[in-house]
Amino acid sequence: MVTRRLGRNGPEVGALGLGCMGMSEFYGQGDEAESIRTIHRALELGVTMLDTADMYGSGANEELVAKAISGRREQVFLATKFGIVRDPAAPMQRSISGRPEYVRKACDASLRRLRVSHIDLYYQHRVDADTPIEETVGAMSELVHAGKVRFLGLSEASAASIERAVAVHAITALQNEWSLWTRDLEENGQLAAARAHGIGIVAYSPLGRGFLTGAFKSPDDFAPDDFRAHSPRFQGENFKRNLELVAYVESLAKSKGCAPSQLALAWLLRRGDDVVPIPGTKRVKYLQENLGALSVELSDDEMSTIESMFPPNAAQGARYPDMSVVNR
Repeated sequence: MVTRRLGRNGPEVGALGLGCMGMSEFYGQGDEAESIRTIHRALELGVTMLDTADMYGSGANEELVAKAISGRREQVFLATKFGIVRDPAAPMQRSISGRPEYVRKACDASLRRLRVSHIDLYYQHRVDADTPIEETVGAMSELVHAGKVRFLGLSEASAASIERAVAVHAITALQNEWSLWTRDLEENGQLAAARAHGIGIVAYSPLGRGFLTGAFKSPDDFAPDDFRAHSPRFQGENFKRNLELVAYVESLAKSKGCAPSQLALAWLLRRGDDVVPIPGTKRVKYLQENLGALSVELSDDEMSTIESMFPPNAAQGARYPDMSVVNR
């Protein structure tokens, strides 16, 4: 596995990580045994970064990851997040909290579920508009000094929030959605702010929530409990328009002799040595296919062609039903 340094002064990690969210929720029925096999295979193939969060499956995903890494902790760069609070009585109801007392409580709960003594990378999952980010990052910094956390990260934080955060404590990673059909951070100042401060970019949903793989041809392909069935980009005319974009990926991939997923990941890997995509999957088959992207080389001309077909804002529809909680 090729490695990359996460941030200017951060650790070295595998160039591709593994997003574990879909193993427990959001993308239809899970299979714990297959998910654990997928994590084990990822570690065998040199993947080091595993990404989870306390809100995935209301803690169930952290517990699944704990089972998978038992006896393998030294192989894992473990990343988790706090900040999206789910109501136990109504899990679909969510709020955002960056209050210092909540930060400390959430970290201790994640440590228990993960069955580890420390978290390698601890993210604020979403910025709390009602709590100054200085207070949140200050509490996160205390966790570093206490030995509970090694590195700090932000997710979907605006350029202004990044600037305020780094004044309190070094930020190692910015996790943002980034793919051929989600290039927002390139234009809204997030990418520039991160790079100005030597912050690594961890790209989630680098395959457009699976859409760029070419596996989906109709909104009917999603199960009722699949998040994508209710996402603006996967509905009606938006779906039809976005399907045309996927056809471009499939055509280019065919000319390169690779899978569409590998082409999409190869493009992202070429965007900088500070970029670590974390494609999510719960199946060994797709894990191995994704890792094949590391062998796909794109020339400057091919990069230009791809980007001309996928300019920023090419995708139709919002990323989330409610965009108010991102880029704060």
